[in-house]
Amino acid sequence: MKDIKKVTLIGLGAMGVFFAPRISEKLGADFRILADGARKERLERKGVTVNTINYRFPIITPDVEADPADLVIIAVKGYDLEQAIRDIKNQVGKDTIILSVLNGVESEKQIAAVYGSEHLLYSYMRISIVMKDGKTEFDPHKGLIHFGDLKNDPEHYSGNVLAVKSLFDLCGIDYKIDADMLKGIWFKFMCNVAENMTCAMFGVPFGAFQKNDDANFFRHKAMWEVIRIANKLGIDIGQNEIDRQEHTLGRLPYENKPSTLQDLEVGKRTEVDMFAGTVVRLGKELGVETPVCECFLHGIHLIEARMFKEI
Repeated sequence: MKDIKKVTLIGLGAMGVFFAPRISEKLGADFRILADGARKERLERKGVTVNTINYRFPIITPDVEADPADLVIIAVKGYDLEQAIRDIKNQVGKDTIILSVLNGVESEKQIAAVYGSEHLLYSYMRISIVMKDGKTEFDPHKGLIHFGDLKNDPEHYSGNVLAVKSLFDLCGIDYKIDADMLKGIWFKFMCNVAENMTCAMFGVPFGAFQKNDDANFFRHKAMWEVIRIANKLGIDIGQNEIDRQEHTLGRLPYENKPSTLQDLEVGKRTEVDMFAGTVVRLGKELGVETPVCECFLHGIHLIEARMFKEI
């Protein structure tokens, strides 16, 4: 097993700040943020504030001469993934591990097409972080990252899994290594599609699901559209996963909002194409009807068009 001594993070938003302070504390200058242009200027000028502490992490640009990291963490929005894949080129060496913590179900496939599957570990996040104007407050121990190879046996973890596990242990980052990562990723996708899209379309927080049957009507219909697609792809999710999520939603603070609604409220474009758009596209390919996600896709596009004065 190799040691991870140099880490590059691209994307210092709600997911990125889950990692950055704790890895930086242990690795110092060998933890770097990859950024350029306006994003680099903003981070240099304002930094990010996490739990009242302002951080100014070392920043490197994509055009820096090849300086491979042992681990690259990709934590950008879905619509920035293609650019991020290009930007990390000089950070990826022969033994670099790439960890994509994006929402959705296709980022690893896109990264593997460029850098090869041997570099990849699969992952998804289970934490609710609200970030506004570069500031956030959250309890990092009330969430965790799930990661691993597609299949994981605790007695025979791969070298890449062991290396990341060792880093997270060192940094105090909570994690779980799933036996079946693909099932976990699709479970998270089901929740994201149903909850993000419902909240964004109707402007309601997570708490709406705790008391409103109409909110849950749309959420459950969207869940089953994702489940039917997943089942067609051989992924075993269903009512048990829906029941599991009911417990989680019941414990969330009423006012918490998913990322898509947060984006709309601050005038940003959303990841609707990665969520509802992926469901609609896969539904057409697999012969699964997706009327609720079609409504979400076109409805949120219409909200964006109005917001950006395109209509």
